[in-house]
Amino acid sequence: MSSQDKTKICVIGAGAIGGYLGVRLANSGALVSVLARGQTLQSIKERGWILEDGQQRMVAKVNAASDAAELGPQDIVIISVKAHALADIAAMVPALCHAQTMIIPAVNGIPWWFTQGLDNADLPGQLDALDPQGLIAHAVDTQRIIGCVVYPSCYSPEPGVSHHSSGNRLVFGEISRHAQAADPARVDHVVSLFSAAGLAAEKTPDIRTAVWEKLLGNACFNPVSMLTGSSTDLMIDDADINRLFVALMTEVIAVGAAMNIRVSVTPQQRLAVTRKLGGVKTSMLQDAEAGRPVEIDAILGAFVELAAGLGIATPTADTIYALARMRARTFGLLKH
Repeated sequence: MSSQDKTKICVIGAGAIGGYLGVRLANSGALVSVLARGQTLQSIKERGWILEDGQQRMVAKVNAASDAAELGPQDIVIISVKAHALADIAAMVPALCHAQTMIIPAVNGIPWWFTQGLDNADLPGQLDALDPQGLIAHAVDTQRIIGCVVYPSCYSPEPGVSHHSSGNRLVFGEISRHAQAADPARVDHVVSLFSAAGLAAEKTPDIRTAVWEKLLGNACFNPVSMLTGSSTDLMIDDADINRLFVALMTEVIAVGAAMNIRVSVTPQQRLAVTRKLGGVKTSMLQDAEAGRPVEIDAILGAFVELAAGLGIATPTADTIYALARMRARTFGLLKH
C-alpha cells in the first residue's frame, strides 16, 4: 500500500488512550500523526510513540507536531484529551479537516454532542457542564462526528508512553438518530480500520445507549473512588457503598429512559461485571492522586444537568456530585 492509499489519521492528545489507539493504528498501516506538546512532543519525536501492551512493546514512528496547520487535512481526527481540555484544543480541529473528514471523540463520560439533534424540548442543545461557551460545538462540525465509547484501561507512565492494562472494546455509531443523515458506510469503514489494528471494534445503531451503559458504572465508581480512595472491589464489597451504587444506577437508568435510552443490564448485573475485574483503580482516582484535573463534570455534572432539565429528581447523584466537586475544588483538581 502506498502512502497515498493509506488513511490519514491525526490523534489530538498523546496521553494514555491516545497512545493506545495511535500506536496500534500506525502499526496496522494507517498514516498516523499526533498533536502534542511539551515533554510528550519531544519524547515522541526522539524515541517514537511507545505502547506497552502485556509483554509486547510497540513503537510507532509518527509525524508529531504542536501546530495543526503543520499536519494539514486528515481523513480521520481522533480527539483523545480529557473532557476539561476539549475547549482548549477545539480551535485546532478545523485546520485538520477536508470535506469528508470524520471526527471521533474518544472521550470519557457524557460527550458534549450528546443532546445535539435530540427531539426533546426539555433538553438543552448545549450542556453547560461540558461546553458553557459553546466553543467546542462551534469548532467541531456535528455532521463530521462518529460517536465512540472507549472501554480499554490505560495509563501513561511517562511522556510519550502508554501502558495498556485491560480491555480492547470500542463502540462506534452515528450520533444522528435519522438514518438518512449520514453515509452508512462511514461507521463500517471506521470499524474495519480499528479492527485491523487489533481492537474489538463494533458498530451500534444507537450510540447514546452505548454511552449510557458505560456511564452506568462510571457515574458510581469514579467519583466515589475519588472520595474514598478505594479500588472498585473494595467499594462493591462494602454493603453500604453497594446500596449507594444501586441507588445511583437506578437514577441513571430513569434519566436514560426519559430520553428513550434503555440499558440492557440491571444495577446488580453491572456491579457483578466490574467485580470480576478485581481491584481496579479508576481513572479519576489516578488523576486525583497525581494532582491532575478530574473529569467530574463530564462524568457526573452533565448527568445532573440532564436530569434537572427533564425534571427528574436524582438525590443520590446530586449528593455525590456536590461532595466530589467540593473535594476536587479543595485540592485544586478542577480546571477553571
